Amino acid sequence: MPQTSALLHLEHELTVNMSKITDKQNKKIIIEGVTEEGKRFRPSDWAERMSGNLSTFRNHRIYYSPLLQPAVKDGYKCVALDPALKESNPALYNSILEFAKTNKLKICDEDDTE
Repeated sequence: MPQTSALLHLEHELTVNMSKITDKQNKKIIIEGVTEEGKRFRPSDWAERMSGNLSTFRNHRIYYSPLLQPAVKDGYKCVALDPALKESNPALYNSILEFAKTNKLKICDEDDTE
């Protein structure tokens, strides 16, 4: 019985550790529609326009890719950028980050609370 308990404990630890690794890999980069000076970025539909690069249109609706989606954080329009896009479309990934840097937009992780 003690071996079974130890085995279950190890299995649980492995599951918890793998979950942490997966969570870290699945974190999205958030580009907020606010400049370093604290001004709201214009045009107001910039996040939808940018996310449209990977969207599809069917049945009179826009479907955004999970790799690039418009979002709202603290009242500001944002773009949620999945780091996996770097592997599947490095040119688009780099151009989005370059756009954010050029326009001095705030770039943070999904769970940043600043």
